[in-house]
Amino acid sequence: MIERWRANARGLKSETYALYLAYRDRRTPWYAKAFVALVLAYAFSPVDLIPDFIPLLGHLDDLILVPAGIALALRLIPPEVLQEARAKSTEAMAANVPTSRPATIVVALIWLMLVALLIALAVRIIGTIRGHF
Repeated sequence: MIERWRANARGLKSETYALYLAYRDRRTPWYAKAFVALVLAYAFSPVDLIPDFIPLLGHLDDLILVPAGIALALRLIPPEVLQEARAKSTEAMAANVPTSRPATIVVALIWLMLVALLIALAVRIIGTIRGHF
């Protein structure tokens, strides 16, 4: 069973790299490139929107959001482009797929904005509670 999971993880990694290759192809439509960029930025980023240390929810994004985003992105790419990208990805999987520093920065900024929003909401709620007493 564990070996099957590893095989699925390798397949997902290969599909993700194929998406990257298709993204760089000039035959891929702009809207597909935009969506692929979002999915790849999140998939390659070592920072998650929901940190892994949060029970259950921490792994939810890795188990649901990334595969769902990849599946949708694959449907947006022309079949001939995707076929070529998959062939190149299979060849390239012998080497490690690098993480994206810009993607890490984007996800970290999203996290900082979410934390700032939560702090602002907490301050507002505390101010409202204090106003009642």
